[in-house]
Amino acid sequence: MSTPIINARNQFKGTISAINRGPVVSEVEVTTLSGLVTSVITTRSIDELQLAIGSEVLAFVKATEVAVAKLA
Repeated sequence: MSTPIINARNQFKGTISAINRGPVVSEVEVTTLSGLVTSVITTRSIDELQLAIGSEVLAFVKATEVAVAKLA
């Protein structure tokens, strides 16, 4: 499988460990060597990509903004 060229620098190879399906969006948990990565994607994408528990995937993380709030 080839991966298209993208500009996300943080990529984590892992296995889908849980899928919590919703009518429009779903939560996908990916277990990686670095820990658990959780993503919210459309349920349609889950179906089109044929994602299931046990599927090997790449999780791409790209943050365009990080907000910080001071705690009391």
